[in-house]
Amino acid sequence: RTLVDLVREAHGPGYHPVHRLDRQTSGVVVFARDPDAVRAWQAALDAPEADKRYLALVRGQVLAATEVDHPIKDTGGVLRDARSFVEPVVRRPEPWRSSLVRVRIYTGRTHQVRRHLAHLSHPVIGDANHGKGALNRAFRDGLGLARMALHARSLALVPPDATTPARFVAPVPDDLAAVLDALWPDWRAALADVERATG
Repeated sequence: RTLVDLVREAHGPGYHPVHRLDRQTSGVVVFARDPDAVRAWQAALDAPEADKRYLALVRGQVLAATEVDHPIKDTGGVLRDARSFVEPVVRRPEPWRSSLVRVRIYTGRTHQVRRHLAHLSHPVIGDANHGKGALNRAFRDGLGLARMALHARSLALVPPDATTPARFVAPVPDDLAAVLDALWPDWRAALADVERATG
């Protein structure tokens, strides 16, 4: 069953997804009730002022914020401009050499966060396509991480027929939070500091 099935079962027929997340990604998802509303929300998501932020647990030590301007092929094989901004939240040395990062995407390409982090040699833990199998298994067996460690944390945009921005925030789900707790007991405070400092 898909997320669309679950939404329609809970809220009635007629709901349509405005955008998509990868199957193992948690977080903010927007649905609308009719095709016109879908188009209006998609336009709001594509507007320059839309602010889409992700959290990712990645391999290695991310030492400084960096912008990634690296084209990505679409499903037809055409290279499309893609731009992201990656900033570290907390880092962990050996044996779990990893970092929690926050990623803002300025474009919405397929698998953009995963591809850009892999391009930086910091693939998302648990990513079977772009990550490292041995490392994914180590985090699964040692810390119980049975999914890709990627979370659509927040979405800020100006909704259709509105003049002021709205911001939606999804709490980190329990399965991912348990892994982050094991790595960094103070990760929530560190994330709050980053969110206060940079929005």
